[in-house]
Amino acid sequence: MWRQGARAGWRRFRCSTAARHRPEDAGDWAFSPEWWEPESGGVTVFREQSGHGNGVVSVIAHHSSRPTSDQWPEIERGLQRRYAKIHPESDPGGEFRILGYQWRVLRFNDNTRQSTTKVVSAYRKSDPGSLYLMQEPNCLAVPYLKSMLSAGLSTLTSLGFDLLGAVSGSKVMRVLCIGHGGGTLPLFLASKFQGAVVHVVEIDPVVVTASIQAMGFPACAVEDLAGGGSFRLIDSPNQDLWREVPGRLSLFISDADDFLLAGGEPYDLVAVDAYDGDDVFPNKLWDPDGAFLRSLSGRLHPDHGTVVVNLHADSDVFSGEGGDGAAAFAGGILPMGRYVSQVCRAYRSRVGMAFKVSVPWLCNISLVACRRRGGSPARNALVGSLIAGGDRVELALDLPFPCVEYLKRGFALID
Repeated sequence: MWRQGARAGWRRFRCSTAARHRPEDAGDWAFSPEWWEPESGGVTVFREQSGHGNGVVSVIAHHSSRPTSDQWPEIERGLQRRYAKIHPESDPGGEFRILGYQWRVLRFNDNTRQSTTKVVSAYRKSDPGSLYLMQEPNCLAVPYLKSMLSAGLSTLTSLGFDLLGAVSGSKVMRVLCIGHGGGTLPLFLASKFQGAVVHVVEIDPVVVTASIQAMGFPACAVEDLAGGGSFRLIDSPNQDLWREVPGRLSLFISDADDFLLAGGEPYDLVAVDAYDGDDVFPNKLWDPDGAFLRSLSGRLHPDHGTVVVNLHADSDVFSGEGGDGAAAFAGGILPMGRYVSQVCRAYRSRVGMAFKVSVPWLCNISLVACRRRGGSPARNALVGSLIAGGDRVELALDLPFPCVEYLKRGFALID
């Protein structure tokens, strides 16, 4: 979940030019007018009442201008090659046809934007009734996701975690995502890391259903721990093109406290992005004396366990036009009010060394807390190790955005 900055505008994020040639960023913020507040209201493709405090859960579809139709034939051939590898018995002459690309926006109560994905819909020419709806796993449409990934993975790498091994599959990387939304973050990690074991905990089964039926998330293993029964998806688009990615993903319908208390192997990386229908980050997820943080502390890898949290800046920072808060945001620094300070210090006290960075265009902050043997280094040494880690992350994952720039924006240590 995110909030837009009062003076953000639609300009591109100005970054230093790296030596390597970056791939095109399908989630560039320059495309956000297509789905943020487009001229047309979009088409509702999913709508259901939540029983877990999220109100009405809906998914709105908006047209995406990229890729352009002249690029579709090459993509269609790629889909056919992928299908032939999964189904070698199929007709090698079978062709795929793309119906189009769309942005899909998950909303709570017809107001709060919770997640945005890009999907492609296609069918096999030999079977016009077939339908494939696939989320683009490399498209991070909302800047806070890029910030969370940049900060979290750079920290993990700087602590000595074998990132390249996790990419190739020779090293297991255990990831926990608290809050599912449209599934963008877990899908990105499962797609980029062959060694990833990604657990996703989501308390609301309606959100899980929306992500699979309407937002192109793969139908992976889903276990209903809250209700004690098996989660059943009534209407899922064809899943034949995902290959090995769903095997790296496991969804658990559960309260976060209960899931962590059940025990298990330690996690290398934990991502927390959980807001309810009123756009509130629940107190139980940042109470320093609560069950969640106590349990989380015990489920992190003792040498490099890293937690990254998506936070809203305090609501009173931008209460007026202009003023110190708006000026600070324009300079890339979000002031920490009482709420954000309390959350940051709670994670600092339970996990270990912590810092925050500001998210471009949005009134969001990425908080990182990690286990680190030998105590906290001097600020300059820490920044140097994070930048080096960010460079390694960007190259290893061939990211279409500058990881280091997200690390440097509004960086501040948590005392």
